[in-house]
Amino acid sequence: MSPDEVIVVGAGPSGLLLALLLGQQGVNVEIVEASDQLDEQPRATHYGSPATHLLKRAGVLDEIRADGVLMRRVAWRKPDGTLLGALDLSAVPDERWERTVALPLNKVSRIVLRHLQPLKSVEIKWSHNVVDVGQDETEAWVDVETPSGKQRLKADYIVGCDGANSKIRRVLQGDKNFPGKTWDQQIVATNVYYDFDQFGWDDSNFIIHPEHWFMAARISKDGMWRVSYGEVSGLSREEYLERQPMKFETMLPGNPKPDAYKLTNISPYKIHQRCAEKMRVGRFLLAADAAHLCNPFGGLGLTGGLADVDGLYDCLIGIHQGKTSDSILDRYDQVRRDMWHKFIDVVSSENLCRLNSQDPETALEQDKLLQMLAKAADDKDLARQMQLVSLL
Repeated sequence: MSPDEVIVVGAGPSGLLLALLLGQQGVNVEIVEASDQLDEQPRATHYGSPATHLLKRAGVLDEIRADGVLMRRVAWRKPDGTLLGALDLSAVPDERWERTVALPLNKVSRIVLRHLQPLKSVEIKWSHNVVDVGQDETEAWVDVETPSGKQRLKADYIVGCDGANSKIRRVLQGDKNFPGKTWDQQIVATNVYYDFDQFGWDDSNFIIHPEHWFMAARISKDGMWRVSYGEVSGLSREEYLERQPMKFETMLPGNPKPDAYKLTNISPYKIHQRCAEKMRVGRFLLAADAAHLCNPFGGLGLTGGLADVDGLYDCLIGIHQGKTSDSILDRYDQVRRDMWHKFIDVVSSENLCRLNSQDPETALEQDKLLQMLAKAADDKDLARQMQLVSLL
């Protein structure tokens, strides 16, 4: 059946972008969101080349680039700031694959929502919480609880973009069936105003150390940075917040006291490495965090999720226009899960271990990636190849 009616569950960036692309082609889309507004937490911030490709297709990249930071270089460093290796992001040409851009997720969602609002074919239903799902040979449906009572919404296809705790995935594949693992490491993510530029640091920096490993990346033009660091496990949220000044003074260049920076957000959390058994179950499909999770130290979580949307949109619009059958959705399921298992999981896991499992003084002698980065510093073609491999 042609997807003339699609329900997207979840008004995060993946769901909003899929609805925008489909709506621009005249497909009727209902976005079902449990909250009564957009999530205003900054959360993820970096959009790699596959993600910027999608943002360009949707017509929102120019606004995101205008508000965000165009990334120039990613660096790996010793705790004292000594450069071990770096990747020049400008080596990727702009003909098709735009360079990585950084902008907090809540700001991106606002931009996409503004583009959605004029589309008559797209409707957002806030405060609609999915409690059950079902399907038969002709349609799929979600049962939702709303302020006015329980309702059943029907469509040709339903896409779960409803995050790591996806109700769509849990109902269809089992409440606890999300294969993978939870890392032992505890992560604390912060947004902070601090002048890393005075130390000559790059737009994105990974610091290698068995205890005080972290990432520091510029996320706004006004000087805000995302600093995510490893912590000891088993403490309470209050204890992690109490330890934050000590961690910053120990880790960050200049060993700053609290009066030297402005902390705007702090969030301790556990990290996961998981992928759903299926991204298609009949007329139901999964994308982004509803389908898979990875740790944030490979820069592939958000980018991988938007790459899902890119491929899924092509499949759905191809069916809508009569160019292919719905068997293409099985191909979507296979390709995107393969990409997670063979690339996203591997690269993000390796970089997490690179940061916390090596002696920074001997890392360059032992780490093949760092050695390749040293070669790429004088070889633009190698730098380009290292980035384009992620676009396969």
